[in-house]
Amino acid sequence: MASKRIVVVGGSAAGPKAASRAKRMNQDAEVVLIQRAPELSMASCAYPYFIKGEVAKRDQLLSTPTGVVRNPTFFEGAKGVHAYVETEVESIDRAAKKIVAKNLRDGSTQEIEYDSLILCTGANPRMPPLPGSDLKGITPLHAMKDADFLASVRGNPEIKRAVIIGGGLIGIETSEALQHIGLEVTVVELLPQILMFLDWELALVVENHVRANTVDVIEENGVSEYLGENGAVTGVRLKDGREIPCDLVVVSIGVSPNTELARNAGLTIGETGGIQVDAHMKTSDPSIYAAGDCTEKVNRITGKKCLAPFGDVANLEGRVAGENAAIGDTATFPGVVLSGICKVFNLSAGSTGLSERMARAAGYDVLTATNAGPDKPGFMGGKLVISKMVIERETERVLGFQCIGAGDVNRQVAEAATAVNLGAKLSDLVNLDLPYAPPFSLALDHFLTTAHVAENKLRGLFHGVNCNYVLEASKKEPKPFMLDVRSPDEWEEIRIGIGEILIPLGNLRNRLNELPQDKDAEILCWCKVSMRGYEAERILAAHGWTNIKVMEGGVMAWPFEREK
Repeated sequence: MASKRIVVVGGSAAGPKAASRAKRMNQDAEVVLIQRAPELSMASCAYPYFIKGEVAKRDQLLSTPTGVVRNPTFFEGAKGVHAYVETEVESIDRAAKKIVAKNLRDGSTQEIEYDSLILCTGANPRMPPLPGSDLKGITPLHAMKDADFLASVRGNPEIKRAVIIGGGLIGIETSEALQHIGLEVTVVELLPQILMFLDWELALVVENHVRANTVDVIEENGVSEYLGENGAVTGVRLKDGREIPCDLVVVSIGVSPNTELARNAGLTIGETGGIQVDAHMKTSDPSIYAAGDCTEKVNRITGKKCLAPFGDVANLEGRVAGENAAIGDTATFPGVVLSGICKVFNLSAGSTGLSERMARAAGYDVLTATNAGPDKPGFMGGKLVISKMVIERETERVLGFQCIGAGDVNRQVAEAATAVNLGAKLSDLVNLDLPYAPPFSLALDHFLTTAHVAENKLRGLFHGVNCNYVLEASKKEPKPFMLDVRSPDEWEEIRIGIGEILIPLGNLRNRLNELPQDKDAEILCWCKVSMRGYEAERILAAHGWTNIKVMEGGVMAWPFEREK
């Protein structure tokens, strides 16, 4: 194969993957990797755990699974890639097919010609230009230097209080890290809920858990000004006028594609603000590819353009771009379904595809199913997970899935992500042959049970409603008959307390006279996770009641205040 030079700009996630793939596919190619930062191939998603001290050594964020630091020497020896750090590409001359690179240590510049160019310039953290933005102690968590700064806070007696602006994935993970090292933490979120990839009822369960771990959460509010003394931040002023004292501010309101180099070179920028690429990751210039956070993606569900600044997506795109730059357009990247997961103290929260809110906003007529239960048998230490599946009613296609809980959330979301990626229908899921053994799952995996709940709803066998429906119904006069079918012991341990009546499921057939005798009266049923609530519905329906509804997820998914 004829020798060619492939230049890759950007050394975080997509860039190293693209460079490595290019060299693997074409050993005769000269592959050059240029990185502005001092580090290469950083595990940026692990920054909160480095701050927390869970990742003990800085080099672990830069190392292979076998512990070898990914530095220029590593790339040269192991990969055959010439890697330059602390070097910035200043311009692209598309006609001459060359770049100008500046050494940030000594200021020298050099021109490097290319046959193929791959732009992996990543994203920039959004930093609102508020009054006081230049105060010391205000930082994003985006680059290695940001993680170094926040890790240095550990054990600093002068840093006692922190405000995190933004309640998204990184903001919430950072709140845990800072709380763990002893700081008093407040999260300020402009939107009505944290973790917008979740629907509100699941997000509220997570928020309750965050608060229970002594992190304050302020929603539907924003920061209007940073307050300071002697050049250092001392607090923030919110949009409603409140002031929150703090010694540290972490800004975590998202990122925007870093497209300056591409724009200046005249490449087409897409409607989302990312570099426009085709399925081969090729830009509007046939000699230039792009991958990672700087590019716009295709949402595989809606077909619309979107952004997806995730490390796994960057690696997948980099792999495609590297192969195509090396041997021609043989590989394609089909798009994303926006899968993600984060750790929230001892809970996890993950999703894939569209939430109910997103699906309805996109014009889909949807059916949803919420399921709560253990991830494996109780005798094997099963832990609670709460899931919500979103189905397109007409086609029965799986549009999305969310899961939260202390159990194996990652397994549930991964199973769902496979279904969403493959365009699976509900009928494809209800009889999935999944691996089973008690140490790992229930005989019917939680994901399968969620699909069964959805199927029962679709067939009219189960009439589920969400927790908000039940709460609002409890405020009406006359209110529906609300039936808790758990055991007396469960009732004494915990109950919602909105006027429900306890009739244990085992006694229900013998106590039907205690229910409304008007067979059209509305009856709301539930139990701990509403499996027995569903059984109650089937019993009552068989005895002529016609207006029975079951609160999906039961008491364990109830996100509001309880009586006890």
